[in-house]
Amino acid sequence: MFRREITAEAVMENLGTVLAFVEDCLEELGAPPRAQVQITMAVDELFTNIASYAYPGRTGTATVRVEADEPPSAVALTFLDGGIPYDPLSHADPDVTLSAEERPIGGLGIYMVKKTMDEVVYAYRDGKNVLTIRKYL
Repeated sequence: MFRREITAEAVMENLGTVLAFVEDCLEELGAPPRAQVQITMAVDELFTNIASYAYPGRTGTATVRVEADEPPSAVALTFLDGGIPYDPLSHADPDVTLSAEERPIGGLGIYMVKKTMDEVVYAYRDGKNVLTIRKYL
């Protein structure tokens, strides 16, 4: 079982560090390039959301855990933060048939994560937001 995790202060300055960590894990697992790009995009979106919204008026941490069986048939990434409870999956998907000018701001990033990952699951447990994405390789 492959399992690595990183915990960082949930600030935009740490996005590069988190992305590099995930990219290293995906390389080690031998994830196909297309899956790597999709997962990296999802990590960028999810960590950015935590850094931007989880801790209003204060800072906190975010943990990103990467797990896979060996040999990997799928990779799971779990995002944990102690910020305000927030289920990004509870909102309706944006109407992508509308033009950019007509569409309300927000929600497109989570929509893209849901469309590119094979599973996206949210729970609030033990005072933490727990969002897991899974991509089949």
